[in-house]
Amino acid sequence: MAHDTEVLVLGGGSTGCGIARDLAMRGLEVTLVERGNLTDGTTGRMHGLLHSGGRYAVSDQASAVECIEENEILRDIAGHCVELTGGLFVQRPEDPDDYFREKLEGCRDCDIPAKVLSGREAREVEPYLATDVKRAIQVPDGAIDPFRLCVANALDAERHGARVETHAEVIDLLREGDDIYGVTVRHDSGPGKRTHKAPGTTEDITADYVVNATGAWAGQIGAMADLDVEVRPSKGVMTIMNVRQVDTVINRCRPKGDADIIVPHETTAILGTTDEEVEDPDDYPEEKWEVDMMIDTLSELVPILEESRTIRSFWGVRPLYEPPGRGTKDPTDITRDFFLLDHEDRDGVSGMSSIVGGKFTTYRAMAEEISNHVCDQLGVRASCRTAEEALPGSENLAVLEDGMDDFGLRSPIARRSKQRLGSRSSEVLETDDPNPVVCQCEGVTRAEVQDAIDQSGSDLNAVRIRTRASMGNCQGGFCCANMANELHPEYDEETTREALDELFQERWKGERHALWGEQLSQAMLNYALHATTMNRDNDPASRPDGVDYAAFDSGDSSARTPQRRRSGGD
Repeated sequence: MAHDTEVLVLGGGSTGCGIARDLAMRGLEVTLVERGNLTDGTTGRMHGLLHSGGRYAVSDQASAVECIEENEILRDIAGHCVELTGGLFVQRPEDPDDYFREKLEGCRDCDIPAKVLSGREAREVEPYLATDVKRAIQVPDGAIDPFRLCVANALDAERHGARVETHAEVIDLLREGDDIYGVTVRHDSGPGKRTHKAPGTTEDITADYVVNATGAWAGQIGAMADLDVEVRPSKGVMTIMNVRQVDTVINRCRPKGDADIIVPHETTAILGTTDEEVEDPDDYPEEKWEVDMMIDTLSELVPILEESRTIRSFWGVRPLYEPPGRGTKDPTDITRDFFLLDHEDRDGVSGMSSIVGGKFTTYRAMAEEISNHVCDQLGVRASCRTAEEALPGSENLAVLEDGMDDFGLRSPIARRSKQRLGSRSSEVLETDDPNPVVCQCEGVTRAEVQDAIDQSGSDLNAVRIRTRASMGNCQGGFCCANMANELHPEYDEETTREALDELFQERWKGERHALWGEQLSQAMLNYALHATTMNRDNDPASRPDGVDYAAFDSGDSSARTPQRRRSGGD
């Protein structure tokens, strides 16, 4: 029986995009579907840590070994997505010496480069550390941009012939007897968004083999075919600071607990995290006390945090998985290893496997393992090349550091643009058209925004994840409208207004949990810029009959009441 595609990958996070790239590079026909934008789930809600493995060197050494191996690979193939910050496991006077020794021995057992620094030496590396820090272990942690990495994998998959469908939600698995042969998806995207089908339509996509790479949602997908995939979603709340208070990943060197890491990321620092098991990966907000707790606790390591401003908070869900029968109650005790579930061997249902557990750092290894399995199932003899072949933008990384004034840009902007675009810099930035800065906080130029629009259509949140525009200190207050302007003239007014509202709502969603004290002034400024200056909360231009100026002249008060209001919040 002929199918629409050989392999159908469910999930557009790091693992799903990595699988699509791996299989497409091996010559298979691949289709990937994702219910929202790429990175819509866990991948887009992480703290950006490129693990050295040090965090698991005591409690989960198998995961630690995977991390350091993949850390080194990602530095090679995705250099334009990685910042080599280094990391410190910091011991305060009240933290146990025994654990410090266990951490050091564990790192060395797992072949993780580890060096002991005195408190003075640690403060030379990171001057804002507390003055009473006792000592630290230096490890090769890094910061990684999950958005850029995920998109790079998807682009490379497409270059090798894959079809990538975003805004395509799986609403059913197609099963006949004991065989799964595809899915039904609903296309939910609006006008101009990146899709191959009209919004609101459904489509059956059939396949020789289906891969469930939906992370914390893998259980919900399995249930559509009466398969039990016992993923245990674990909520983690993180807080974004207004600037980088540190330039090194800072970990607390003590047994597991909340609020024990600071990750410098682009122009900000991300504080994390909590660890709370939840039932529904879509339905649980973060709370203000969690943000307060992280700032208070991590200020013990970096006191300047007490005087700093938060700009937003967010939460994600870890797709933890534990083989049946272990009965672990505390989610922090569950292994961070990954598992391949062959539903034919396990459940007697052919045509699909699930990949669960794991971490962002090990996404490529997860993709390699399940791609090997898929090839075995389909009788394909092709080897994995993803550890050797660089992702788009990462070739000739030294070029990123040369020519600070190339392309007629100010040096800092040129440097930031090259870091984001890598070897695509010339292709994107060499233009005879004016190339002003659209997002001042992140140094994103018109050329980058237009390049992202070419990839993603009118979806400005997709533009955001490709460029980081609107993700800086002002959280879109000064650049959301600039980004929307770049949709003209290709997209009409209604599409542009919808895209602007969706972008601003996404920014507001994370800000509203971080608003108290003086931080309210920034929110009020953003509100004034968008709701008042542009009249986004009460826009007569959205009325079907436009503005009835004659009614104003006659004093008819109903003319001042719009038929539809636009909310400034969720």
